Amino acid sequence: AIKVVQAFTKEEEEHRRFMGASRESLRATLRLYNWQTLYSGAVGVVIAGGTAVVIYAGARAAMSGTLTLGQLIIFVSYLAQLYDPINKITQSWGLIAGARVGAMRVFEVLETEPDLKSGSRQFPARGARGEVGWRDISFRYRPEIPVLKEIDLAVDAGTKVAIVGPTGAGKSTLLGLLPRFFDPTSGSVTIDGVDVREYQIASLRRQIGMVLQPPLIFPLSVADNIAYGRPGADHAAIENAARLARIHDMVVRLPEGYQTQLGEAGVILSEGEKQRITIARALLRDAPILILDEPTSALDVETEALVMEAIERLMEGRTTFIIAHRLSTVRRCDRILVLRDGIIAEQGTMGELLRRDGVFADYYRTQFAPEERSPAELPIPA
Repeated sequence: AIKVVQAFTKEEEEHRRFMGASRESLRATLRLYNWQTLYSGAVGVVIAGGTAVVIYAGARAAMSGTLTLGQLIIFVSYLAQLYDPINKITQSWGLIAGARVGAMRVFEVLETEPDLKSGSRQFPARGARGEVGWRDISFRYRPEIPVLKEIDLAVDAGTKVAIVGPTGAGKSTLLGLLPRFFDPTSGSVTIDGVDVREYQIASLRRQIGMVLQPPLIFPLSVADNIAYGRPGADHAAIENAARLARIHDMVVRLPEGYQTQLGEAGVILSEGEKQRITIARALLRDAPILILDEPTSALDVETEALVMEAIERLMEGRTTFIIAHRLSTVRRCDRILVLRDGIIAEQGTMGELLRRDGVFADYYRTQFAPEERSPAELPIPA
């Protein structure tokens, strides 16, 4: 963020914004302290007045003989013990008020009803077969803007599907419906012929492994990051996943190996290493359905080769959906979907789509000269 601010010469603007927020925070703090001081002063006056009244009444009683001096002293000492916790409560009033506001905000979040209602059905212990379908799917984020329009799609178990198309075509939205990040406006998404809304959300999402962009690394150890989707996995399983993801050799060179803390957002790792950590996480999850969202879009050619080798292993035997911007990714798939303006403009194998000379062929011709024999590493346009 600092580099962006400096690059766009926004230091003064950000400074003004920071100072404005700081002044507002200062005013709120001063208001709290003013009320606390006023409250403490009022309580102090009441305590002092009450003590004075007790001593005056006690002194008169002692002078009249109805109360001894010793009894008066004992009574006043008990009174002091009573006032002590009142003073402490007064001093803690500001902390209590601040904690109350914070707690109210936390409980507002915790008590918010989820938008999605979980079903009651569970997948069998062996997991899903991996047959996936979108039936007459339409989706809108806002009523006036359709994102997906009457999508019909059936994918057999074990099929590798690449999804290509321009930015905003609905690629991520289409795949986001599968783990129920949101529900369609109309139509249904099915796994093994059953509407995903009938399944318990936790059971549903256990069937789906995801490698998203940008790769998400938690401020935990390497081992904990890899085992994030499968708590309790033993070290041998974690190491095996790392080997398959081609990240083991890098991990053992770290100061504490698999117990090395990666810091906020994996600050000690390169982008390629982060991506392979997330692939190892998906391998260890061992889900029958896999979603890869632009897994190599930000990588150089050398790093991409390592990541694609790991992805090849990850895709073996799984129903896989890849949002792809590179031909090196698309060529590894059994089927290609071309999304445009919220509809499936074309679908088929690479050979079929090139012979059809449609939208996908335009992508191909835009990036590759006709005489090129190996265009694997050049990007498909977004």
